[in-house]
Amino acid sequence: MKPFSHTNRTHSLQQLSTARYDVIVVGGGITGTGIALDAVSRGLKTLLIEMQDFAAGTSSRSTKLVHGGLRYLKQLEVKLVADVGKERAIVYENAPHVTHPEWMLLPFYKSGTFGKLSTSFGLQVYDFLAGVKKSERRKMLSKEEVLKHEPLLNEDGLIGGGEYVEYRTDDARLTMEVAKKAHEQGADLINYTKVTGFLYDEQGKVNGVQLVDQLTGDSYTAHGTIVVNAGGPWVEQVMSLDEKVEAHKLLLTKGVHLVFDRSVLPLHQPIYFDTPDGRMIFAIPRNGKTYVGTTDTVYEADLINPKMTDEDKEYLLRAITTMFPKAFVGMNDIESTWAGVRPLIQEEGKGTSEISRKDEVWESSTGLLTIAGGKLTGYRKMAEEITNSISKKLKTQGVKVGPCVTKTLRLSGGEFNRPGDYRAYVEDRAKELTKLGLSFQDGLNIASMYGTNANQVAQLVSHVNPSSQLPLAIQLTLLYSIEYEMAMTPVDYFMRRTGAIFFDIHWVEQWKAPVISYMKEVLNWSSEQTNQYREELEARLADAKG
Repeated sequence: MKPFSHTNRTHSLQQLSTARYDVIVVGGGITGTGIALDAVSRGLKTLLIEMQDFAAGTSSRSTKLVHGGLRYLKQLEVKLVADVGKERAIVYENAPHVTHPEWMLLPFYKSGTFGKLSTSFGLQVYDFLAGVKKSERRKMLSKEEVLKHEPLLNEDGLIGGGEYVEYRTDDARLTMEVAKKAHEQGADLINYTKVTGFLYDEQGKVNGVQLVDQLTGDSYTAHGTIVVNAGGPWVEQVMSLDEKVEAHKLLLTKGVHLVFDRSVLPLHQPIYFDTPDGRMIFAIPRNGKTYVGTTDTVYEADLINPKMTDEDKEYLLRAITTMFPKAFVGMNDIESTWAGVRPLIQEEGKGTSEISRKDEVWESSTGLLTIAGGKLTGYRKMAEEITNSISKKLKTQGVKVGPCVTKTLRLSGGEFNRPGDYRAYVEDRAKELTKLGLSFQDGLNIASMYGTNANQVAQLVSHVNPSSQLPLAIQLTLLYSIEYEMAMTPVDYFMRRTGAIFFDIHWVEQWKAPVISYMKEVLNWSSEQTNQYREELEARLADAKG
């Protein structure tokens, strides 16, 4: 099997015109990669194309939780809660290196949205619907117990709280591990390749796509029996290449997050709290930082690089000040930020926070399938359902299709017998990695991030450049990103392969120049390309700084 690398990308593009695919997926976010994995693991010849980098849109800009959506119980979205609640455990079983269970604290106040009885009942129903195992079922806490758990909380009007388990994730890395698993199963996945039109058969049915390589400008075509549009916020733009879109099916909303050093907002555990205007916000400690979000406002501007406004920041800062008055957090304490766009299915008469997070599938008169909506947590189930539909269509044409196997299919890097093996593995592997000259902490970081792929990372030690300014740990992760995760630009590495632009922006500033130099040599960039990628990185850093 060829590595999932820049060289493999070139090869995949060159063979497109002679290949014939059963399924072509447009969109490399969590939904698209999930469909590609489900399709290829059923034996279907599968191609995925993404106009940016994998997970460059919504799938790297979420609240980074694989969660069941407790608040949807209030909206009586019982099936949604049941489905995604059960999916949380499946994602964890298949990828414990990017999915981590944590106890979430839900405080409730006299004037708040949640009351003591309703919270207790709601969490009990949530446990039942989601099939939560006994050790992770909800606990109810007194006011004194809540403050013992989190002393920074506002005591005024505090009645008590509930505690329940949610799963913290890295959305971009989860998407990447799904993509890599699809590649391991035999799918072709190509980033930075944009659909510019569709191909049609004699009956006027879609049977392929026209493409442009965004890095070189070269044009290609690819033929496939079924084409699926999983473009996230761009699905309507993709649909408009096929046929006129009479009415907007989507409502795009923006969610923003603020990141602080843990010393500024030193929370003991994740907190889920309501605001005076009835919204729900998360405050989540992570690796020496604490991030807070999200907002939910209608968005109609730049989809590729959504911007955060001062109004967005002030809204979240007010919420933080109200909930954690002893923290004294202000505008100057913000280290970094991110903004993402959610594609929601339009619902007449409902506000942005009230609209269901369900997914929906449409089929155009030409046979183009489009899927939109949904939640990160439910990506596997969404993929299973649409691939079931694809399978029925293909079987009528004599194509042999296997059953869905993704429920128990370990993702790339997650090949553990059981999730509980992960922590011991990280410790053992970190000790082994020190033999390469890495510090124990660097070993822990690599083993925890890459899981069972840490061995592949270690094997790259023979390819490092001894004269580089970059420390060994950075060279190894950078080379792995290029050779095994198809990273093509510095932003790919700093934003989506490591998450450092969001969670360690000072580290990015420190190492950006030598990383660019290193990538220039490995990828053979021209001076013009190098300047272009440097400017792109500076622009993303400016966005993150707000």
